[in-house]
Amino acid sequence: MTLEALRDEIASLDRRIIDLIAERQRLAARMAEFKHHEGLPVTDPHQREAVLSRAFDYAAEKNIDPAETRGIFALLIQMSEERQHEFLGEGNLP
Repeated sequence: MTLEALRDEIASLDRRIIDLIAERQRLAARMAEFKHHEGLPVTDPHQREAVLSRAFDYAAEKNIDPAETRGIFALLIQMSEERQHEFLGEGNLP
């Protein structure tokens, strides 16, 4: 396999990752609607920690850096919370 072919595969994976992030954002908007209807706050520290722990553990199982993966998921959670605030008219995201 050539270097260019490997780069093309990585670019394809990058697009898939972005597609998954976009899907996560769509679900965050749906979650905001549900939370609003139920009178629940956007942030849930217990759920945040559960997601971060799950990501850490699965990354370790897959033999990738669990601390860095946890950081990536912290950012994804932050993005989801921002999307939820925006959905509720409390933010300034597009």
